[in-house]
Amino acid sequence: MSISIRRALTSYRSFYGALRAANFSANRLMGSSSSPLRCENVPCAPPLANFMVESRRSFAKGRRQREEVDDDYESATAVAVNIGPNIKATAVSLMEAAIDSLSRELAKLRTGRASAGMLDHIIVETGGVKTPLCRMAVISVLDPKTLSVNPYDPDSLKELEKAIIQSPLGLNPQSDNQRLIVPIPPLTKEHVQAVCKVVAKSSEDVKQSIRRARQKALDTMKKHLPKKKDKDKSASAFSEDDAKRLEKEIDDLTKRFIKSAEDMCKSKEREITSS
Repeated sequence: MSISIRRALTSYRSFYGALRAANFSANRLMGSSSSPLRCENVPCAPPLANFMVESRRSFAKGRRQREEVDDDYESATAVAVNIGPNIKATAVSLMEAAIDSLSRELAKLRTGRASAGMLDHIIVETGGVKTPLCRMAVISVLDPKTLSVNPYDPDSLKELEKAIIQSPLGLNPQSDNQRLIVPIPPLTKEHVQAVCKVVAKSSEDVKQSIRRARQKALDTMKKHLPKKKDKDKSASAFSEDDAKRLEKEIDDLTKRFIKSAEDMCKSKEREITSS
């Protein structure tokens, strides 16, 4: 851009010099007499000069604006951002999601006591469309051994009954033309052992999910640590001391969530064995 401006200025100077020479020759030929040609056709201040001045001003203004934008960007990128809280918040979110998933899985397991969540995973097919049972009916607990299923659409009562019978829970609902009464039979010894194995597997799965969330947080943290070849490590907002402190916090979170998962599974096992 600067080369183009310099070329334009050189052309302008050559043209303006030739114009001044022509004006001088015309004055010598015509003497001091006034002439329309002298006043009108040979202007003292050619419009090209104003155009070139305005062009230079516009270019300089645009360059200053670009320099200001570049300075703002560099200052914005130079401002150190502490990514520690974001890493920790992401880890907490993943660990909480793992605990929520475990809670839903445990609620599906049948024990000797009635629980409204034990029917949530049952899928009902009506008119070729598969829908979770919990979206088609209100499930409530009548007593510790009985569930009540009240469909939103009374015409779907038979489909609900069929889906509950075909589920692996081993339940036999009874219809009274308006709702389903689902008695919860006592568990056999074999069923108790099988359900306890499922609980143990769910516990291990959620622990692995929590550990993966921890490892993901540590990997993200290492990516933002200053490199050894970096001369100015003080410019980084995430120092090695911050990394050690964050790693300890994430380890504490991991232990807390794993303990919470273990407590949930132990409580479910007690519920199963005591029913």
